[in-house]
Amino acid sequence: MWYAAVAAGSFRRYATYQIATVAGVFTNTVFGFIVAYTYIALWDERPHLGGYDQAQALTFVWTAQALLATAALMGGGGLEELQERIRSGDIAVDLYRPADLQLWWLSADLGRAALQLLGRGVAPMAVGALAFPLALPGDPLTWGCFLLSVLFGVLVSFALRYLVALASFWLLDGSGLSLISGLACMFFSGMLLPLRVFPGGLGEVAQLLPWAAVLQTPADVLVGALSGGALVRGLVFQAAWAVALLALGRLVQSAATRKVVVHGG
Repeated sequence: MWYAAVAAGSFRRYATYQIATVAGVFTNTVFGFIVAYTYIALWDERPHLGGYDQAQALTFVWTAQALLATAALMGGGGLEELQERIRSGDIAVDLYRPADLQLWWLSADLGRAALQLLGRGVAPMAVGALAFPLALPGDPLTWGCFLLSVLFGVLVSFALRYLVALASFWLLDGSGLSLISGLACMFFSGMLLPLRVFPGGLGEVAQLLPWAAVLQTPADVLVGALSGGALVRGLVFQAAWAVALLALGRLVQSAATRKVVVHGG
């Protein structure tokens, strides 16, 4: 119940930023149109590129826009506050709380992600569906699998960002590492271009990296590129990365907090 309250509080906190949410919806929608028309031109020249037809490719575009803030594809997602608390030494107060540090921030991130999915995810996808012929599923089971895949993707995203934030225990300024991590996520998640389109070995390796679990897998579930056994393997792939990265986060957290030294003494 303690962590559920943290998640609910985080949801309410982000819900208060209504103007920011509206601005985010507008931005995601505009970029969605720009990328969608780029994809139309590309798929007109290369039909079935990456194994997608044009409708599936357009669905991928709007799924990416719907998950941009939800899965924090460009980094951040509230964990920059954790970095600042580590830098300032306020993390010492957090460690005195009767709650696990990782679970606390994970709960807060899940609350944030839920709000962003509803606030900045549904509207751009609805606009995209009205403006373009999307390959959206018609059965509730596929939508349920998609939402489960999104949850796993958010867990992987959080685990990666949490590791970056924990690096601030050893770095005086973690902003550079955060920038690198955000760029890696944008490229290897499929945000810029679906990983299935990447050539040869690069594409094969990219689809095995954890960032693929953040966007590429949920998008493939939604457009129907994964079904049957492939769908199960995709969800297991996401869950495995989530468990592995969260476990690594606990190890790094343990090493970082074994002896906390606040800057200045």
